[in-house]
Amino acid sequence: MALAKAILALENGLTIEGEAIGAVGTECAGELVFNTALTGYQEVLTDPSYTGQIVTFTYPHIGNYGVNVDDVESDRIQASGLVVHELSPIVSNYRANRSLQSYLEESGVAGIQGVDTRMIVRVLRLEGAMRSIIAHGDSLDPRELVERARAIPSMSGLDLTPLVTTQAPYEWQGASDAEWDYRPEVGSQPVRKRVVAVDFGVKRNILRRLAHHGCDVTVVPATTSASEILALNPDGVFLSNGPGDPSAVTKAIGTVKDLLGKKPIFGICLGHQILSLAIGASTYKMKFGHRGANHPVKNLRTGQIEITSQNHGFAVDPYTLPANAEMTHVNLNDQTCAGIALKDVPAFAVQYHPEASPGPHDSDYLFEDFLALM
Repeated sequence: MALAKAILALENGLTIEGEAIGAVGTECAGELVFNTALTGYQEVLTDPSYTGQIVTFTYPHIGNYGVNVDDVESDRIQASGLVVHELSPIVSNYRANRSLQSYLEESGVAGIQGVDTRMIVRVLRLEGAMRSIIAHGDSLDPRELVERARAIPSMSGLDLTPLVTTQAPYEWQGASDAEWDYRPEVGSQPVRKRVVAVDFGVKRNILRRLAHHGCDVTVVPATTSASEILALNPDGVFLSNGPGDPSAVTKAIGTVKDLLGKKPIFGICLGHQILSLAIGASTYKMKFGHRGANHPVKNLRTGQIEITSQNHGFAVDPYTLPANAEMTHVNLNDQTCAGIALKDVPAFAVQYHPEASPGPHDSDYLFEDFLALM
């Protein structure tokens, strides 16, 4: 059965023809990025940090183990669209309850297959992540699609947290299935800690790891004030991952300023950037970002190397860190800042994802560090 025609149009004028997948007949728009993970496409697509982005997977064969109800990082697909070399028509895994194709269809997410993803990644590495559109149909005008791609708002300056944050506080009640837990020995804490997690687009596995390490977690909206957080009397405050430009999340930056020194703070990804901005450092948009499950990071305090899961398009400029902060981790691929800690108050953060999902478990110790800080 022949598939409908699809076109991927980039703002630099490049148009690529392929086959329509996902919700055939629809289209999607966003910043085109690439992810180098070999597995975990379901977790990637449902990660709120991918809001406003079209994801290109470098691994050529995607969808072969299907989709299940447990491996989602939010309640829906968050990525705008999907680019793959081949979407597997066959699903083979005992945990799967549906195909990736049917999941995309139900979610109304468009995609394209049958394209040279190696070439696309090379373009993004050379020219940077760029605005793009995927459209389906036989009578598409490639030039018109390029012009529409150029009209998409740039990721710089965008606060996307209102699109992904919870609308009301809630207590995390997610199950921590011992069958899948990779560090059961840390799950029996004698005294549980109360943590307020500020939701900028939090991944569910972060909440699972906090709970597994002995934390009772209350998740609050991104706009929650410092006084409202302190009124909950937490032992510590967690700043979550999320999409968009960190410098645009101005209310949260002010909130963190007001929390410093009052409660221990731990930030991941966007939370790392917001903590850094709160202490006076600067952030910048990276050329093509870090997205994958195989990024080496060096812990500058211990000298140990961690293989990490990452997903970010902005980074902290380490040369702008104030005297009361130190860089604790560095990305060994490009020497960018991968972690900071404050010297005068109990607060630290990392640019990568210690909860992984997908990815290696090398950095799970950071949750223990947070517990020790509390």
